[in-house]
Parts: sequence; C-alpha cells; structure tokens
Amino acid sequence: MKLREIDKSIYKKNLNLVSLGLVVGLIILSLGFGAALIAAFGVDASLASRAEGESTGNFHLNLLGVIIALVVCGGVLWRIKDNPFLAEVYYVWRLKALHNRIYRQLKHIKSAASAGNLDALIVLSFYYTSLKQVYLLDNNTLTLSKLEQDISRLEETINEQALTVSPDMFEESMLTGFNPEA
Repeated sequence: MKLREIDKSIYKKNLNLVSLGLVVGLIILSLGFGAALIAAFGVDASLASRAEGESTGNFHLNLLGVIIALVVCGGVLWRIKDNPFLAEVYYVWRLKALHNRIYRQLKHIKSAASAGNLDALIVLSFYYTSLKQVYLLDNNTLTLSKLEQDISRLEETINEQALTVSPDMFEESMLTGFNPEA
C-alpha cells in the first residue's frame, strides 16, 4: 500500500455521511427485519397469556433482525467500496487495518530494526509516517508528540547506518518476515 495525500475536509465530510448512512440504515433495517421475522415466526403479544411487563419471547427474532441488518449494511459497503465517493474513507480504513497488522508485530519489528534490518526500518518508516497522517486526519493530536519522537529516533537510526529508507519502499509482503509463528 502506498501513501497518498488526502483532503481532510473531504475525508471528514464523507466519513460523517457514511457513518450517518450506516447508523440510519442499521436502525431501519433492524426494525424492518425484526418486525418481519416477528410477523412471520413470532408469538403474537395479544394472544400470549402473560403478566404485564413480561417478555413476548421474540428477543431472538429481534436479534436475528439486527444480525441480518449488519450483514446487509456490510454487504452494501463492500459492494460500493470502490465508488469515488468512498475513496478517501476506504483508503483510511485500509490504512488503519494495516496499522493493526503492523502493531501486532511491532515488538519484533522494532527488535529487528535495532539490529539493522532494512525491511524493519522500512516498515517502521511507513508505519510512523502513515500513523501521523491518520492522526492528523482524525484530529488525534494527543499522542502526536510521542509519534514525532519515534519518527526522530528512527531517522537518527537510519542516518547512523547511512541508509536510504522511505515509506514508499514499503510492501505488505515485508510483514511476513517478522511474524514469530511464520
């Protein structure tokens, strides 16, 4: 995955619209599927002999309606992920997923980087640079100073070893070399 510039205002606007659409879609579909399932398979509350305030026994149908709504919303998102409207949002989602993969191996990557492993230095360069991009897009300035320190330390290490390292050199296949189970 290559880093690219993202217009923060477009990203935020589209992210908010996608989030709102997901919430509204999930609510409407959950209610619709739940009601349809109860109408088809549920216990009629007016016919059920029950004390006031007791459950009708349709909880499992409502839950199934929510699950179906989640699957439908996920399927719709998956289907339209390549739409230009979602380009920025989908790029950041993929970047965050990649951050998660790197973070799970970060201890091993840092260890290899301190031993002078070029791939580890490239992965760290990509990780820190892309993390900074996401922090700035999401207005997460709380931990930005710590990240800046990490970037400075990495640059010092790279300069001490007289290497040329760039985030553009990163390939996802580099992550397989640091997996202790592999």
